[in-house]
Amino acid sequence: MNDPTFQTQNAAIVPMLYMKDLSAAIDFYKKAFGAKERWRIDHQGNVHVAEMSIPPVLFRMHEEVTRDRELSPSTLNATSIVIGLLVDNPDELAARAVAAGATELSPVQDYEYGYRQGTIRDPFGHHWCLERMDDLFKVPSMVDEQQID
Repeated sequence: MNDPTFQTQNAAIVPMLYMKDLSAAIDFYKKAFGAKERWRIDHQGNVHVAEMSIPPVLFRMHEEVTRDRELSPSTLNATSIVIGLLVDNPDELAARAVAAGATELSPVQDYEYGYRQGTIRDPFGHHWCLERMDDLFKVPSMVDEQQID
């Protein structure tokens, strides 16, 4: 590949979360996940866009842009994505997130496909699946045993 972008950077997906109150979101993600604020752009007295990290993961937040239909889960009263966050201790992180204001949607538990995971909804409507991969070899063996059309 001759594209110089891929020669100097690792390819990565960086989600952009849309919401109404980025200042409150920055505070929540710091408390709940230990996130670090990397940068922000203010506009008319509000945080317009910001980038956070939960090392080594990056994510961005942006104020809603109604003209482009880039809306927050609270405006839509729904979400179309669950953000999976692989961590060493999903139980501890879920408890920390709930203490910071998140709502538990499903408790952290072990699953037959080799993950320990649970899901929370943050105060801005985004869903996070907090998970640890315990047995990498269970998923392929489960797929092999099933008839896939």
